[in-house]
Amino acid sequence: MLTGLKNAFRIKDLRDKILFTIAMLVVYRIGAHVPVPGIPFQGMLGLFGGNDSVAAGAMALLNLFSGGALSYVSVFSLGIMPYITSSIILQMLQSVVPSLHELAREGEVGQTKITQYSRYLTLALALLNSIGYLFLFKSYGISFNGAGAPEIIFDIMVVGTLTAGAMLIMWIGELITQRGIGNGMSLIIFANIMAGLPQAIVSSMQTGSMGLVITAVIFVIILCVIPLIVFLERGQRRIQVQYAKRVVGRRIMGGQATYLPIKVNTAGVVPIIFASALLYFPAQIAVFFPGIGWVQAVAGALSSGWLNWILNVVLIVFFAYFYTSMVFNPDDTADNLKKQGGFIPGIRPGKATAAYIKNVLNKITLPSAIFLALIAIVPSVVFSFTGNALIQSFGGTSVLIMVGVVLDTIAKVESQLKMYDYDGFFK
Repeated sequence: MLTGLKNAFRIKDLRDKILFTIAMLVVYRIGAHVPVPGIPFQGMLGLFGGNDSVAAGAMALLNLFSGGALSYVSVFSLGIMPYITSSIILQMLQSVVPSLHELAREGEVGQTKITQYSRYLTLALALLNSIGYLFLFKSYGISFNGAGAPEIIFDIMVVGTLTAGAMLIMWIGELITQRGIGNGMSLIIFANIMAGLPQAIVSSMQTGSMGLVITAVIFVIILCVIPLIVFLERGQRRIQVQYAKRVVGRRIMGGQATYLPIKVNTAGVVPIIFASALLYFPAQIAVFFPGIGWVQAVAGALSSGWLNWILNVVLIVFFAYFYTSMVFNPDDTADNLKKQGGFIPGIRPGKATAAYIKNVLNKITLPSAIFLALIAIVPSVVFSFTGNALIQSFGGTSVLIMVGVVLDTIAKVESQLKMYDYDGFFK
């Protein structure tokens, strides 16, 4: 590991990408502690420690995805979720809107247009969320330092600042993806999780006389789960492929046997992120109606408790299949194999091959999706009985996202190192 890291910093281009990524994440975390003008820095902290469990449940979910920025009413209070939500909407629309589906198949040009649509939708969602947060801040008695100016001026300033903050986060994420190492959106979520970890550890250790023991047990369990997550992330189902012999001039081409690798967890951590984003949406809607009890009750039920657990499982399994179908098309794979003279032994080329690959994909997706759901839900269930802050902040979902992001980032660094004939992280 140390050798791979040392090799990475020997290559100027790769070193610049790593340092750029770190710099952007530092900028993001600084922005999470810059308060919105006119609002006290400690504005929302009282709410998260209050006795209103329904409101606190929904608010805790919103604060988690903002990396704690909401509790300080910072310029980054909206977090990365408007961008994630817009990405989910556009990806789902690609399967039902023919024009978007054709754009997705046009390669880089089509993807550029889809990215532009995603930016516009992010702006609209950020503006809508900012207005909702303004109502939320007022409903909990956060005072505006008006200095005699009309309140509407400060309303516009708060909405504009929050919207600009969300767009800046989107820009930082895209910059990391384009000029840094790894996926910008995933790395921002990773930074949010890591930001809350030290405070969660301290809170866990101070929980009663057994706090230190419980914290140690949690870390032992996490260390045992990490190898399982790595095994799932790197696991493959290899389908044997045989290429027919072809005579080209005086040369015999093909005839060799190889395999088609299919990842056991093709969707990665995306199903959990997407499921969390959808369950996060009712909490976002609830901020528009802070005084309506049943709206707050629904948001609280969907943010925590047995209903949240059930919906999480259903949505994670659904998005595992949905996203897998988006990134891996059995028909295209079968068509490419046929064009290249390849075939799966015992399976006819064409539709039969596509059906066989789809069947294999379905069989390996289900157990991986169930594993993802269990990793996401079990810590939440345990937290509901123990109330340990470390389990809430560093539960299965957080560990899974962190391990997935780290493996993905290391894989990208690994590919760069191999281009320069350097040893990487994996031996």
